[in-house]
Amino acid sequence: MPPRLFFHCYETPLGCCGMAWNERAVIVGSQLPEENAGATRDRMRARFPAARELPLPDELPAPIRHAIAGVRALLAGEPRDLLELELDDSALPEFNREVLALTRRIPVGQTLSYGEVAARLGQPGAARAVGQAEGHNPFAPIVPCHRVLPTPGSGSKGGFSSHGGLATKQRLLLIEARATGQLGGEQGSLFGG
Repeated sequence: MPPRLFFHCYETPLGCCGMAWNERAVIVGSQLPEENAGATRDRMRARFPAARELPLPDELPAPIRHAIAGVRALLAGEPRDLLELELDDSALPEFNREVLALTRRIPVGQTLSYGEVAARLGQPGAARAVGQAEGHNPFAPIVPCHRVLPTPGSGSKGGFSSHGGLATKQRLLLIEARATGQLGGEQGSLFGG
């Protein structure tokens, strides 16, 4: 019998986010806002069709309430790394797990390039594969794929698969820059320039 899954949609300063978890209250996915709460809910239903929605916060297990509070705080501009949250990444390919584990350790307010992530993984020629793994991150913003940028001077704009694309990525970086007392430009250029 497959594990039981649940999801909950909740408001943040950025909009309505979603989180899904299994019966052990381990997170199996999180979702940045879509254009509105209904679209976020639809996206969660599409991503987790077997999951049961728990719409009331009182119904949520304590670890999930804690995770939601952490995401809200991060999106409100508190410098949170969310490393204490347990994620179930067992369905991901090994390379993606390695990329996302490294990405998760990028401190709030800092960035790496796709090439730097690849080099730190011991695979310096794998920048494109890193970008693909980041684009399939099922745990945004808990795994902060927005902190991975194109190599400066590459001419690449990179991408961001959440609603709003690069504008959302830039907004997340600016929230974190303010949270850590930086000017937005101190993190590195989003557009590789």
